[in-house]
Amino acid sequence: MQSYTTIQIHKKENYAILQLDNGKVNAINTPLLLDIRKALEALDADPDIKGAILAGRPNAFSAGLDVMSLATMNEEESIHFWESYMYVLQALVRFSKPLVCAITGYAPAGATILTLCTDYRIMAKGEKHVVGMHEFKMHMQIPEMLCDVYAYHLGEIRAWKAVQQAELFNSDQALAVGLVDESVEAEEVLPRAETYLKKRILTFPKVYAQSKKYFRKGLYKIVMDRDVTAIAKQTIEFNKDPELQAKVVEFMMSLKKK
Repeated sequence: MQSYTTIQIHKKENYAILQLDNGKVNAINTPLLLDIRKALEALDADPDIKGAILAGRPNAFSAGLDVMSLATMNEEESIHFWESYMYVLQALVRFSKPLVCAITGYAPAGATILTLCTDYRIMAKGEKHVVGMHEFKMHMQIPEMLCDVYAYHLGEIRAWKAVQQAELFNSDQALAVGLVDESVEAEEVLPRAETYLKKRILTFPKVYAQSKKYFRKGLYKIVMDRDVTAIAKQTIEFNKDPELQAKVVEFMMSLKKK
C-alpha cells in the first residue's frame, strides 16, 4: 500500500478504513483529492480488500472545500483542483466493492457530495454533525456535476429549495430526506459502519459489483459520462465575474474576523 500525506489507511482483516487526515478540519484541497483518488484505486485493485469505509475524524469529517486556498489559485491551479475533485467523485462511484461512509462532525458542501457517491452512509446524531449545500451563504456557484449529484439524491425540487435556503441537515433530518441511511450516536458510527460492511462483503464480489452498476445507472451517468475539464473551465469562467469575486472576498474577510 502506498503512503499518503493527507489520509490514513487502516487495514483490517479483509477491508480498509480510509480516514481523512488533512489539518484540523480536513479541508478539501488538491493534495487531499489526489491522495483519495490514489487510495481508492489501490484499494479497488487489491484482491485482499473486499470493501472500504470512508471516514473523517470524530468531530470533523470535512469542513468542505478549502475556499481560502481556492481564492489564491491561478487559473491552471483552479482547473487542476476542480478536475481532481470530479475525478474523486468518479473514483467513488466506480469503486466496485462495498463502500460505506462514516460521517461524524461537520460535512457540508463539497464534503456532502463526496459522501453521496458512496453506497451507504451512517451519520452521527447531534447539531455538530451536519450535511447539506450552503454555498449560497458564501455567494459561491455550485459546479454542475455537484448540483446533479445532490438532485439525484434529493430530487430536483427538494434540492433546489434546500440550496436556496442554504439548508444544513442534522442526522435525523438527513435520514428523513434520504441523504443518509442511518442516524446513530457518534461513538457508534464507525463500529456500525464496520458491522454493516462486514455483512455486505459476504456477497459474492462479482455479483455485488455488477448489481452496483445496474442499480446506480443514474448516478454513474451523472458522474462518469461527463467532460470533467469542460465543467472545470465553465466553473472558473463563471467565477471570474468581478461582482461575484467581491462578494466572495467579503465573505472570506468576515471569516477572518471571527
